[in-house]
Amino acid sequence: METLVLLARHGETDWNAERRWQGHADPPLNERGREQARSLAALLARRSVSTIYSSDLQRASETAGVVAESLGLPVQLDERLREVDVGEWSGLTTVEVEERFPGALARRRDGGSGWELGESYEAMGERVWAAVLAIADAHPDEIVLAVTHVGPVRMMRRLAGLQGEEWQRVANCDLDELAVRGGRIRWLDSTRGGLHEQVQG
Repeated sequence: METLVLLARHGETDWNAERRWQGHADPPLNERGREQARSLAALLARRSVSTIYSSDLQRASETAGVVAESLGLPVQLDERLREVDVGEWSGLTTVEVEERFPGALARRRDGGSGWELGESYEAMGERVWAAVLAIADAHPDEIVLAVTHVGPVRMMRRLAGLQGEEWQRVANCDLDELAVRGGRIRWLDSTRGGLHEQVQG
């Protein structure tokens, strides 16, 4: 039995527009983000989604709520779908990180997290991977939507074997399709910026 997990990034927030690191901070969607969520809902109206899960952070749960209202489905919150915790970088722009924590960005480019008080990408990847497998196990042979964040989408792509800089780009409300069977995950497809102008962060 194979489950199709549709993994969506949340809509835009003001912090996205200002290119601020969000992590576990909880800003809401802005108007553009709500419009992106409505576009995602329209796209998913053509799919037979049976269940909706979401990160418990507001920007994700708001996005999921817009889709859920359109599809007539409830939303189940799962904190394992949260963004990576960026610790002391939360709320800062990249320029501000460089100013306040010299060398931190270089550590991140070399493969580390960069921040000291947050969570590693590896730990985030483990919890998101576990969440996706658990969701799939609970919904065999169904199509499930999981609304999450840029870090988890990037990590799931990496764990599914996608390599290269191009796979780091995840626009707000981009949608990836994952086939999950017997504890294994295959990446199938992605809008990859096809719905909306690229917004990083």
